[in-house]
Amino acid sequence: MVLGTDGPTQVHSTDVAYPGGVAEQFEVRRVPVASLRPPADALREEAESAEHVRLLAGSDAELPSIVVHRATMRVIDGMHRLRAAELRGEKEISARFFDGSAQDAFVFAVRANVWHGLPLSLSERTAAAGRILRSHPQWSNRAIAAATGLSAKTVGAQRRRLGGAGSDTTSRIGRDGRTRPVSSAEGRRIAGRLILESPEASLRVIARQAGISPGTVRDVRARLSRGEDVVPPRQRARGDSAASQDPGPAPACPPAAGAAADVGAGPLEQEPSEIFRSLCRDPSLRMSEHGRQLLRMVEPHVLDPHLWDRVAESVPPHRAQIVSALATQCAERWQRLASRVKADDVPSVV
Repeated sequence: MVLGTDGPTQVHSTDVAYPGGVAEQFEVRRVPVASLRPPADALREEAESAEHVRLLAGSDAELPSIVVHRATMRVIDGMHRLRAAELRGEKEISARFFDGSAQDAFVFAVRANVWHGLPLSLSERTAAAGRILRSHPQWSNRAIAAATGLSAKTVGAQRRRLGGAGSDTTSRIGRDGRTRPVSSAEGRRIAGRLILESPEASLRVIARQAGISPGTVRDVRARLSRGEDVVPPRQRARGDSAASQDPGPAPACPPAAGAAADVGAGPLEQEPSEIFRSLCRDPSLRMSEHGRQLLRMVEPHVLDPHLWDRVAESVPPHRAQIVSALATQCAERWQRLASRVKADDVPSVV
């Protein structure tokens, strides 16, 4: 932090790591005033304050270093200080250089001007957030909020107004630079599979592999023990509505799952997801290697009814025939498994 007549200047970027580094890592250099250019995109709705420039120029204190985008020699932070130096008749000014893209330089400028000197107004910060949403849609709402001095809720609302900038991405970069899924639904499903594969694994190990928090893994484990869906109803509802306005009928569950339903209920008397949860409660399946493998094989058929629609749409035309033939072969193997299970004859593996 640099202290000067225009207040504390925080000369670092957002907490998100990106090319260019932190300006304070670089030494201060004397730069010819005539070589510097104003920002390409103004942060403020009005031009520099002449009164503030005169206030800085009239001070006997040395002006704090400005920050300059090395590639363009445009001032990122310190235009009032530059104008004050010009008013003083100085030929050089102290500066640090920022190396990075123009988009990252803009983010740096916003962060540096949010609080110090003449802070950006709410409307100016909101406009800046809109631009960052367009240039850095992969950043999380909290990361952009940290850069602009807004709340994450406000940034999220603006993202929706802009047409969901970054809504097509499945993950976003947080303030700490780590990439996390936009929705924890997929992470929960991954955690569920990992728990079935390695019941003894710790919460932290599974959390790291699934990309979710240990607390979420704990909830997934508890849901599995109760035979519930690992994804809460609200998240499932959001996922279903986002998948399609008219998703069509859900694909049928393979006969093998119905044959293994609870005693007293026929295959057609329960929803596939309910049958799957009942299978997950069965220790004879959960605690055996082949039982867990069966659960993993069945899971994608029953927990995400719209998965197959999305998969079908993703198949390129030149691969459609071979994918169709392969799917038919897989279906035949499922049918053979169903017949063997129903006949209580499972000596071999399909």
